[in-house]
Amino acid sequence: MDRATYKGEVTSAFNEAAARYDRLGVEFFTPMARRLVDHARPEPGDRVLDIGCGAGASVFPAADRVGPRGSVLGIDIASAMVEQTVEQARAQGRDNVTARVMDAERPDLPERSFDVVMGGYSVIFLPDAPAALSRYVPLTADGGRLAFSTPVFDSGTFPFLPPVFTDLIPRSLLRDLPPEWHPERLQQRFNSWLEDPEDLVRAVESAGYREVSVVDEQIDMVARSGEAWVDWSHTQGMRLLWEHLAEAQSRELRRTLITGLDAMRSGDGPLTIEVPVRYVTARVPR
Repeated sequence: MDRATYKGEVTSAFNEAAARYDRLGVEFFTPMARRLVDHARPEPGDRVLDIGCGAGASVFPAADRVGPRGSVLGIDIASAMVEQTVEQARAQGRDNVTARVMDAERPDLPERSFDVVMGGYSVIFLPDAPAALSRYVPLTADGGRLAFSTPVFDSGTFPFLPPVFTDLIPRSLLRDLPPEWHPERLQQRFNSWLEDPEDLVRAVESAGYREVSVVDEQIDMVARSGEAWVDWSHTQGMRLLWEHLAEAQSRELRRTLITGLDAMRSGDGPLTIEVPVRYVTARVPR
C-alpha cells in the first residue's frame, strides 16, 4: 500500500469516527493521555505541540499545566478530529489551545517554536516514524522535550491490542485482509523497532534526540460490557481492521469478542483489562 492510500484510509476512518471517538462507555485514551502529559512534564509558559491530537485527550491536560502564559497546538490529519478539539477549546474558553489540520509526517511549522513535542499513540503510525521524528528536532527549542506513547509490542501477541485479544481473534478471519493488515506484516513494520527497548532507544537517538528513556506502565481499560468495547473499537484504530472484514466475518468477530470479553467480567460489573503502554521520553540537544 503506497503512502497516499495509507494516509487516505487513516484520514477517512478517523473523520468518520470523530463524533463518537472515545465516547462510547470505554475509558482508556483519557487516562493514558494524562499519563503521557505527566511524562512530558510541560511547565507553566511552555509551548507544546501535540502530534495526532485527535479529540484533544492530551491537549487539554497539557493546557492546564502550561497555563495562560503557555500554549498548546494540536495537529491531526483528520479535519473532523481537529474540529472536535477546536469546538471543545471554544466551549471551555481555552485561549491557550489551537488545532490545525496537518500531515504530521511533514510538519509545516516554524523552527524552535516548541518546548515540548508529544504524541499519544500517533507518532508510530506515520509511514516512516523514525524519519518523521527527526523532522521535529528543528521545531523544538534547545533542550526541549519529546514524549510519545506506543503499545507494548510482542511478537507473540496480536498487534496493537492487549494480550487477552490474541486468543479472542481467530486468525482464520484475517486471511482475506489486504496483505498490509496481516498480523505478520504489521509485526514486521512495528516490532522491528518498537518491541525491543534497546532498538527503540537507538531509533530515537538516530532521529537526533538524547537522554532517551523507555518506561512501561499498565493502564486500565474499563468498559461497561463486551458489547460496549466492540462498539467503541469501531471509533479508534481497530476501525481499519473492521472495515476490511467481509460482513459475515465482521458479525462472527463481533459475536466472538462480546462473548469472550463478557466472560471476563465479574457479575454485572464492568470489564477491566490491563493494557501495557510504553512511554518514551527524550531531549533535543542544547
